[in-house]
Amino acid sequence: MQLVSWNVNGIRACLGKGFSDFFAKVNADIFCLQETKAREEQVDMAWMKGYKAYWNSAEKPGYSGTAVFTKKKPLDVQFGIGIEAHDTEGRVITLKFKDYYLVTVYTPNSQNELKRLPYRKRWDRDFLAYLKSLEQALPVIFCGDLNVAHEEIDLARPDANHNSPGFSDDERAGFSKFLKEGFIDTFREFEKRGEHYSWWSYRAGARARNVGWRLDYWCLSDSLRPRLKDSRILCDVMGSDHCPVIMNLD
Repeated sequence: MQLVSWNVNGIRACLGKGFSDFFAKVNADIFCLQETKAREEQVDMAWMKGYKAYWNSAEKPGYSGTAVFTKKKPLDVQFGIGIEAHDTEGRVITLKFKDYYLVTVYTPNSQNELKRLPYRKRWDRDFLAYLKSLEQALPVIFCGDLNVAHEEIDLARPDANHNSPGFSDDERAGFSKFLKEGFIDTFREFEKRGEHYSWWSYRAGARARNVGWRLDYWCLSDSLRPRLKDSRILCDVMGSDHCPVIMNLD
């Protein structure tokens, strides 16, 4: 089973940059998007055949949003995490299948000068609690733009970015709690070295110079570890300031 996650930074813009060709070529079983910045009715879906589509759009137009396309129809779908303070920005979709939950998430950015960090810390606590509640019934797979580079090897310039949004001590500790609670950062099961990133600033040719951050993840419950076959970053795929990340399971 092949699963892809991608922060497209606007699905309509990404469609104009080759998204549909990539979608057809990869032919994934499940395709998760973050930062769609659109409602379903605003997007020409002629390119998407053979998939069920689920969208969770923000109340604010052109902001945030997630979507999941799946070949197999889920048993159930939930939008948000059941907390009103978190569920107006279209950040979470949960699909229930026979033997696992699949969750895609677009984690809030702490913003310049970490002005949204207190909210981000509440988000991390509440989202982790939500995942653990799901895990009481079935193993959990979750993916998306988590807006954190966990360790120094997860960004090109750690010394210059301590206290930057996405690399503050609080955000890094927040992600560490997910791992302590038994979730696996699947990419690090296969690759222990640095210089592997999934986001690059549009400024100063950062992507060409590989001055980036690893912000996009596939994670799963430890009980699913035996099914994990591969987890990679598709850094050569263009169309967004992020690139897709891909995971393969038995």
